[in-house]
Amino acid sequence: MGRTELDIKVSCNYKGTDLETQIRKNLHIKVFEYTILKKSLDSRRKDRIHWQIRLRVHSNEIRETKRKGNSPSPDRFIIPRINTKSRVIIAGTGPAGIFSALYLQKAGFMVTLLERGRDVRQRAKDIEKLENSSEFTENSNYSFGEGGAGTFSDGKLTSRSKHIKKERQYILEEFVKNGAPEEILYLAHPHIGSDRLVPIAENMRIDFQNHGGQILFDCTLEDIPGTSRKIGSIQTSQGEIQGDYFILATGHSALDTFRMLIHRGVFYKAKNFALGFRMEHSQEQINRIQWGSPSLEGVKAAEYRLTSAAGTLPVYSFCMCPGGKVVPAAAFKGSNIVNGMSFYNRNGPFANAALVAGIPPGLIKENEPSALESLDWLESLEHSFFEETRGYRAPAMTIKDFLSSFSTGTLLPSSYEPGLMASDLTRLLPEGVITSLQEGLRDICRRLPGWDEGQLIGLESKTSSPIQVLRDRDSGLTEGFDNLFVCGEASGWSGGIISSASDGLKTARALAQNCQ
Repeated sequence: MGRTELDIKVSCNYKGTDLETQIRKNLHIKVFEYTILKKSLDSRRKDRIHWQIRLRVHSNEIRETKRKGNSPSPDRFIIPRINTKSRVIIAGTGPAGIFSALYLQKAGFMVTLLERGRDVRQRAKDIEKLENSSEFTENSNYSFGEGGAGTFSDGKLTSRSKHIKKERQYILEEFVKNGAPEEILYLAHPHIGSDRLVPIAENMRIDFQNHGGQILFDCTLEDIPGTSRKIGSIQTSQGEIQGDYFILATGHSALDTFRMLIHRGVFYKAKNFALGFRMEHSQEQINRIQWGSPSLEGVKAAEYRLTSAAGTLPVYSFCMCPGGKVVPAAAFKGSNIVNGMSFYNRNGPFANAALVAGIPPGLIKENEPSALESLDWLESLEHSFFEETRGYRAPAMTIKDFLSSFSTGTLLPSSYEPGLMASDLTRLLPEGVITSLQEGLRDICRRLPGWDEGQLIGLESKTSSPIQVLRDRDSGLTEGFDNLFVCGEASGWSGGIISSASDGLKTARALAQNCQ
């Protein structure tokens, strides 16, 4: 049976029969099978919005030829089987933690996975209590708990890295195996949604356990005793745990863990990060701006990615959640920050995204801060937003008021369940950050009429970690240690589900190679 690839354009509300008609018309064949390789929405012209689809077609009527542009089959990501009795302790069950744990357990290691929070089902109940009654649960919230912070997000599966094709394909296939829709394998901008990520996190944990892995919930890493290059054990809230190798995949919110590591000789440095607010509009407004229509049959909801260099600092949108909601994302009591999430169907009435300015370390301290100084500065800022509202209500301001630097006290309807408090947001961040955000927003509003019909909510401070661990490029080992690895967002080297999961896989592979 021969095969070929075919690029076609179809309407937004196409059906499977439309694809078959295009195949017959373009290839002049009658009997065939096909799979979708890529699918992306082309909305460059609002009067001609359509899907662009690449198909792989198999048929006895096709003569096998090497055609220019045919996509090569990607190399498979292989997990080797290793003869070892080494014990690996992994802290954190986010993408980096669970993927490194699955890799190493399947490879033959004895893996124990530690999670400072609760299992994902109980975590969802604790989050509901936070939103309904402002009852904050330590270690079981939007930041901590099984699956990591990304479990309660839009579940975006995009990555800017071009060097992780094998890893990305493997990660997507693992998600599908554990309950994600197959469309994530070919969509240009795939996402899963929080409602589907919850059972997926649970299924991946069960898969890990079925392969012999052990998991301990409510188990917080507290200390790495000793001063030698080789660690023999760690101290946790459930006592001492011994191991041969240790992987820390605690996410970027574990400020207490970072401080402990730094005091124990793990080298971190300050790096660029970002600060700003959550920007919220009605989803219908975003649809009109992007599509020229309040809705589009066959497409869930309009998305956007915005950048502006109008100010001194770069300004950009991040983690856009179509049809989603703004959520209270504090990791610790006494802090108040926000994030965004959406479900698979993206059918809520609101759209939100972070609007942030890039922050160089020199903005915190003239001669550049230490890693500890960066953490202290950021934590103090998160506390100040809590003090602004004396709880988990979020300070908010319309875009129009923000651009005029004057709060009229007017607010718009919002998805944020703990409630909003009208505040002058221009007081709450450093002047240079505010000025750049205002210039960036003015630039965006000039380019996109109607954009000022929205509002800014709370503090967005977790787009990336403000610090970065020093680690060996080849071995992946943390500088100064012989058996300690830090990966995922806890390392400051990755951000988002795909890049963090990939970093976990690369860390696991480096560890395994060290044992061969």
